[in-house]
Amino acid sequence: MCAGTQLGCGQAGCFVMVSAMELEPGIDPDRHHDSGRWLARFAGRILVVCPRCGGCAVVVPRPGLPELRFFSELLYRPRRLTCGECGAVADWTPELRGTGLVGVALGGTEDPFFRRPLWLQTRSVGQILWAYNEEHVNELAAYVGARLRERGGARPTRAMFARLPRWMKTSGNRSDVLAGLERLRVLAKRSTPADRSDVAHERGDRPRPHKSMYFRGGPY
Repeated sequence: MCAGTQLGCGQAGCFVMVSAMELEPGIDPDRHHDSGRWLARFAGRILVVCPRCGGCAVVVPRPGLPELRFFSELLYRPRRLTCGECGAVADWTPELRGTGLVGVALGGTEDPFFRRPLWLQTRSVGQILWAYNEEHVNELAAYVGARLRERGGARPTRAMFARLPRWMKTSGNRSDVLAGLERLRVLAKRSTPADRSDVAHERGDRPRPHKSMYFRGGPY
């Protein structure tokens, strides 16, 4: 089983922060409340295809960094890729621009740090369904499976659910998408090269870096 460490972004030269102490909503299988969470919340631990053996590797913040204050910090924290199958290790550091650290852009079927294909990928209704980790899968399943979807007062432009593709939100696709998410849950418990999904390969659909996304005066 792939394992790793526990666990959005600003524009136009500013950096909006989302507290890591964000409260969890109540659990109701027929009702989902969107509090405006960003995809960055799930970017602390990303399962990817190992560049050496093709098994499951994990990308996490490099050990020994200061305690996480905001989920948005995950966009520019130094990262480490490790593979439990073959022992591969690689490090990533953010680009430095003046006194600022350039953050990555999340989304797509590749991780934004090492540009490796995500481990959790499968086909669903003619599309590619992907997730960063098990927590991300569970959050998507709670949203897709809910009959009633509520949105909070604040609607940040980077809110994850607001940016999901229409095919994932359509009620007619609910059962197929939930079945796909269940396949991702099973895949998250596997790690050998033979377990790799046939759709987990380089696709070049990772968003390009947003040059205005950087944090000035970071501790890294």
